[in-house]
Amino acid sequence: MISWWRGRTLQARITVLAATITLCCLLGLAALAASNLSPLLIGSVDRELSGALGPAGAEVSAGRALSGAAPVTLRVLDIAGTPVDGGTPTGLAPEDVSTLKAGQPVQRDGARYLGTVVSAPDGAQRLVVAGAGLVGFAAAVHYGGVWLVVVATIGALVAGFATWLVVRLSLRPVARMRGSVRSLPPGARLALPDSHDELRALAEEFNALLERQEQASDRLRRFTGDAAHELRSPVASIRVQAEVAVTNPDPELSQETLSDILTEAERLSSLLDGLLSLARSDAGEVPPASPVELVSEVRAAVARLPAGAPETRVSTAVAQAWAASAHAEVELVLDNLLRNACRYARGQIVVSVLASRSSVRVVVDDDGPGIAPEHREKVFDRFYRISDDRARSSGGTGLGLAMVAETVRRRGGRVQVSESPDGGARFVVVWRAAAAGPGS
Repeated sequence: MISWWRGRTLQARITVLAATITLCCLLGLAALAASNLSPLLIGSVDRELSGALGPAGAEVSAGRALSGAAPVTLRVLDIAGTPVDGGTPTGLAPEDVSTLKAGQPVQRDGARYLGTVVSAPDGAQRLVVAGAGLVGFAAAVHYGGVWLVVVATIGALVAGFATWLVVRLSLRPVARMRGSVRSLPPGARLALPDSHDELRALAEEFNALLERQEQASDRLRRFTGDAAHELRSPVASIRVQAEVAVTNPDPELSQETLSDILTEAERLSSLLDGLLSLARSDAGEVPPASPVELVSEVRAAVARLPAGAPETRVSTAVAQAWAASAHAEVELVLDNLLRNACRYARGQIVVSVLASRSSVRVVVDDDGPGIAPEHREKVFDRFYRISDDRARSSGGTGLGLAMVAETVRRRGGRVQVSESPDGGARFVVVWRAAAAGPGS
């Protein structure tokens, strides 16, 4: 039932809900009115009897003949209930007479009676009774309730049709907008309505979604093309060197060729690791953050540098600095920044750790050629190289700094590049500060 209901159109669901709610409300009102219909009719009869009884009592007290007219019947009885007006017996029981003398109405044999006690001119007590027939009363109550239900049903149907028509007219601009979205050419946007209402807000959101979709498609297209281009180079190199080794079975040449193949395979493996890391980041796979101590991580990263790396010095004014990140992410960031600095530093690298109440930062300075201002915003793009030939010869894949920027960004931090005091490049990584970890 739920799946069937969800399969209906919005117009149908709103119409059914509106008609059902209207029907329930009208039926409730009809039931309330029907329950009050009988007391309402009885009250009307009692008011008519009371209106006729007042003048009749005055006439009896004055000794005049009764002048009542239909549909109210007037009778004069003694205190025992016996007629004294010369008419036939009333058929009222003694208990009915007692009730009438008390001023309460009596209903018997399809008639309603109301009485009052007055004094005749001779001092005798007389009971003046006014009565009216209730012919058709039960039928009126029954058919009145039926008609109330019929009117409620018709009202619900009318309300349902009106709701269907209003919703149809209201959704017509949405249908036109949907058709426009289907027929939009690449790069086009929806025309914004003149009215500043929900439809305009919906069109603006559509346009923003289209913009994000095109940007994502462009990034994916560029990333796919760059990845294919980058993968083609080491694969082609491995293939050529393998062909050389096969056609020239010289042991010395084979050993040199295998060494070159190993180098290219390592470069290919590094490239694939970078691509997988960026793919996981794009998919939103972020492990929970935990406090990571940066000073010890920086010293460990410096110790991991290969032999022959430029002199690397750690400068810090704090004993500990805790960042909200993950241990593997901090290692990735530091290793990539230090490898990048080692490629271009002439003789020295300085790594500084700074801390404040809300953030911690790591600054990596080298004394290399630096990065020109026009390249500083692009060095964190995937596969971007300032000098393609030099980057290839240095073994870079063009993904290291992109992974650094993406890893820090998804933790709410940022990465900046500027000029170091030694004239080289300065990379600044900022993380949000975390409380000290356990055992600190």
